[in-house]
Amino acid sequence: MVPIRLQGQKALVSGASRGIGLAIAHALARAGADVAICARNDAGLQQAREQLQAHGTHISASTCDLSRLEDLARWVETARSELGGIDILVNNASGFGRSDDEAGWAASTQVDLMACVRVSHLVVPHMTQGGAILHITSIAGLKASPRSAPYGAIKAAMMEYTKTQAVVLAPKRIRGNNIAPGSIYFQGGVWEVAERENPKLYEATLARIPWGRYGQPDEVAQAALFLVSDLASWITGQTLAVDAGQAL
Repeated sequence: MVPIRLQGQKALVSGASRGIGLAIAHALARAGADVAICARNDAGLQQAREQLQAHGTHISASTCDLSRLEDLARWVETARSELGGIDILVNNASGFGRSDDEAGWAASTQVDLMACVRVSHLVVPHMTQGGAILHITSIAGLKASPRSAPYGAIKAAMMEYTKTQAVVLAPKRIRGNNIAPGSIYFQGGVWEVAERENPKLYEATLARIPWGRYGQPDEVAQAALFLVSDLASWITGQTLAVDAGQAL
């Protein structure tokens, strides 16, 4: 196996205080990258920062409401200043808009879509030597999503945007890709809550996963590490499902 090395790389990861985002931040820092993370909850953010510092790279942590452009701009500028540049962006945060009403659509539109677009616009001018942008969406965007119409529709929109972004940014040598995770289990996450509060849904979802278990954040993080590294230098505009065949 060829080890992935990211020494000297500067990476931003949104929504990285827990779950998939935190696992990706760990993978990047473990590979030698300096990492800037953001989240809404400051207590969780500082705990994540302390964990990530154990890898020996520079870690920047900022509270951020991803639905607000001014917060995004402040986070990107703080990260750029503290890390000394930007090479990698991972858009991981989600507003989890599930209800098919104004509130559900607003949550998904502002965080799952517009935050990704806005942060991309903010970081591209700093990727003067090329770079990698990775969006974390969901297999909900690959099929009908009756339980969460806004969430599925906006994730599908991000998959299309990934293709467009890859073409537009190719002359700048910036790659754009997307990971669509299946059902991932972690403490405080959707499926840990469902296990306690909605066991019928938990078991029905588990039954649709061919491998017979829920995924783990680290399994998404390893795919993310590959896609932002030079090992994926000829891969752009793609959506990779990390779901053990669940979408099939």
